Amino acid sequence: MPEIRRLDSSDPGFASALAKLTAHDKAGDDAIDASVASIITDVRVRGDAAVLEYTALFDRVKATSVAALELPAAELKAAHDTLPADQKRALAQASERIRAYHSHQSAESWSFTEPDGTRLGLRVTPLERVGVYVPGGKAAYPSSVLMNVLPAKVAGVSQIVMVVPTPNGVKNALVLAAAHLAGVTCTYTIGGAQAIAALAFGTATIAQVDKIVGPGNAYVAAAKRRVFGAVGIDMVAGPSEVLVIADGSANPEWVAMDLFAQAEHDEAAQALLLSPDERLLDQVAASMAKLLPTMPREKIIAASLRQRGALILVRDLAEACSLANSIAPEHLELAVAAPDDLLPRIRNAGAIFVGHHSSEALGDYCAGPNHVLPTARSARYSSPLGVYDFQKRTSVIAASREGARTLGAIAAILARGEGLPAHAASAQYRIDS
Repeated sequence: MPEIRRLDSSDPGFASALAKLTAHDKAGDDAIDASVASIITDVRVRGDAAVLEYTALFDRVKATSVAALELPAAELKAAHDTLPADQKRALAQASERIRAYHSHQSAESWSFTEPDGTRLGLRVTPLERVGVYVPGGKAAYPSSVLMNVLPAKVAGVSQIVMVVPTPNGVKNALVLAAAHLAGVTCTYTIGGAQAIAALAFGTATIAQVDKIVGPGNAYVAAAKRRVFGAVGIDMVAGPSEVLVIADGSANPEWVAMDLFAQAEHDEAAQALLLSPDERLLDQVAASMAKLLPTMPREKIIAASLRQRGALILVRDLAEACSLANSIAPEHLELAVAAPDDLLPRIRNAGAIFVGHHSSEALGDYCAGPNHVLPTARSARYSSPLGVYDFQKRTSVIAASREGARTLGAIAAILARGEGLPAHAASAQYRIDS
C-alpha cells in the first residue's frame, strides 16, 4: 500500500492541514537563488567562456566554442526522418492538433474613428526573437517543444532559439525531431541557469531574445525570475499538480492511474483526490496498492504521494468545487457522472478535464490546448501559454485637429491638477494654434 494521507473536510484541523499540504515549499530557495545569481553574473561578464565552463561542469560536455554546441538543421531533420513510423506519426498528429487549436487564439489589430476624425486603435505584432527552454534531465520532453514552439510560430515569431541540455552528450531523438517538425530556427545544447542567462543578455555567439518560455528545474525557474525585466518570461512554474474531483461513478483504477501520471513527474509533484464517496476513496487506495508495483517510476510516485499526495473526503461535490477554487490546481479532472453541471462552478484551474474519458495525459500530449499551465495557485490570476504570449499590443492614437482641441482641453486641466505644467502646455499648444 503506498503511503498517502487521508483527510476529512469535517475534521476541525482540516483547513490547516490542507493549507500546509498545498503550500509551495520554499526550503532551499535561498541557496538556489544565490547560486543562480552567481552564474547569471558570470555569464553576463564572460559570455561564451562562462557558458562553456558551466556546460562542461554540469552536463559533462566539453566544446571549444559555443558555436560547436549548436545543432545543425540537418541533424534535427535526420532525427525526424529516422524515427520509428509510429513515433513519427504520433508527433505529426500531435503537432497538427496543437497548431489547429492555437490558430483560434490569434489576436488581430483593430481601430475605430470618432465623429471628429480622431482614430484610436490597437496594433498587434509578433515578438521578433524567442528563446525556448526544453528540459533534458530526469526525462526528455518532445511535447514541451511542440507546446512552446508552435504557439510562437502561429503568432508569427520569426526567430525561435531552442536550448536543451544534453548530459554526457546524450541527445534525445524525439526532442530533436519535434524541434524540426515545429520549425525551430536554431538549437544549442546548453541548459541550466547559464542557458537562461545567455538567452536573456546575449553572448558573442547567442543573440539576446525578447522572451524566454519553457519549463525547467528549480535552477531554471530561479534564473527566469532573475532575468525578468531584461526579457519577458512565460511564468515561474513550480512542481506539477493534479486535483481530481470524483464521485461514485468513477473508475477507481482510472483515478489511481491519473494520480500516478502526475506523481511520476518528480518527488515534489502533487496529486490530490476529492470525493464525497468514502467507498470510492477506499477503492482508489486499493487500486494504488495493486498498480504501484507495476510502475517503472515506482519510487518517484511513492515519494510524491507520501510527501504531497492526499485522498480527501468532502461533504459533497459543491464543497469539492469550492476547495478546488481555493487550491487553484494546474490540472483539474472532473471524474463525475454529470461533469458539465460542475464546470460553471470552477473558477480557478489551469486546465479542466471534463468527464471520465478526459485523462490529463491527453492534455499533456495531443488534445490541442497548451500543457504549459500556471502552478502553485497562480491559476487564480494566470492563464495557459498561448499565442497571445508571443504577441505585443501597441496603442495607436491619431488625433484630428478638432480632436486635439477637445482632448487637449481635458488633458491640460488634468495635467495642471497633477502639477505637470509642461504636459498642460503640450496639450494647450494644439488648442491655441
